Amino acid sequence: MAARSGDQSVARRILEHIERGSTDTGTQVWREPVANYLSASRLAAELALLRRVPVPFCPSAALPRNGAYVAREAAGVPLLAVRGADGKVRAFRNACRHRGTQLANGSGCAKSFVCPYHAWTYTLEGRLRHVPHEEGFPGLDKNLNGLVPVHAEERLGLVFINQDQTVDSKDQLPMLIRPDQPMFATAERELEVNWKVFLEGFIEGYHIRFTHPESFFPYGFDNLNLIDFYGRSSRITYPFKRIKKLEKVAPAERRVEGLLTYVYHLFPNVLITILSRHTNVVILEPLAVDRTRQITYTLANDPGEEALAEAKRDRDFVGNTGAQEDLAVVTSIQKSIGSGANDAFTFGKFEGCIVHFHRELGALLGGRYA
Repeated sequence: MAARSGDQSVARRILEHIERGSTDTGTQVWREPVANYLSASRLAAELALLRRVPVPFCPSAALPRNGAYVAREAAGVPLLAVRGADGKVRAFRNACRHRGTQLANGSGCAKSFVCPYHAWTYTLEGRLRHVPHEEGFPGLDKNLNGLVPVHAEERLGLVFINQDQTVDSKDQLPMLIRPDQPMFATAERELEVNWKVFLEGFIEGYHIRFTHPESFFPYGFDNLNLIDFYGRSSRITYPFKRIKKLEKVAPAERRVEGLLTYVYHLFPNVLITILSRHTNVVILEPLAVDRTRQITYTLANDPGEEALAEAKRDRDFVGNTGAQEDLAVVTSIQKSIGSGANDAFTFGKFEGCIVHFHRELGALLGGRYA
């Protein structure tokens, strides 16, 4: 994978931590009320926020050609993103303007969208093109009855959708996904866990030694991470032990490919994990206080058949080991979350990305919820 901006700085910081036996630390301890994980009104406010801020809907690679589309719910709203005949990505509320039937499900490629109920037909740009027996709708103005748009834009290799366009969160993130990275897998599953509990497990390295003693820890470090903030978003860096070989490389020539994992948290509910050979776009859709839909798009870090084969092996190792260990832990948290043992969860200085997340989320939501 091409060197990313800041590789040399990242390598230097990691090597300094290894020499000192230290890690990046936050500036405060945070106590997040357990009620904020259990409250239906708090969840409703979180979903409203997800509709107000620009949120990644899918990678650009999920819409590789004109007519390609992705249809799914985001923050409880059925949406349809499509690459038009002009190559531009647009997004719409996934509902026919006649009786509200959804026009598409999942992903695919189409020349137009035909309602399965009465065959009202829309162009890729959302214009109402055809109404069977149109004489039965006197006065219908097709120009005023196209699909209802929501704001969509492509940046950082992702398609961002902003349903209500009320909060700007264009954090100064680096390019995350290059145009030449092929997408080779999509997965979806429902988890019996609060979306924030699940997210928290991605963005702290304090647990690596104890949760992953035979998977990640033998290749990594105990509680050695870098933390960087990009507005409301953040990045945590998990180095591998083999990064120590860079001690013998001139600083200007250091490259970190294959020597660490980057995990970007794109506020509020999306994670980009850049591993040795593959990249995951992980979208967490809250369904209930104790249920989350996880949508994962997986891309190879480089083009070509050999790189794709390596990416698949890399994906299988991570998915079959560490991911299952993480899921077991967060499921355990969810089972005990209403036990009354804790009135708040305590996040310490080794969990700075989680502190940052809750601080930003609380600031945008404001107030307490019952």
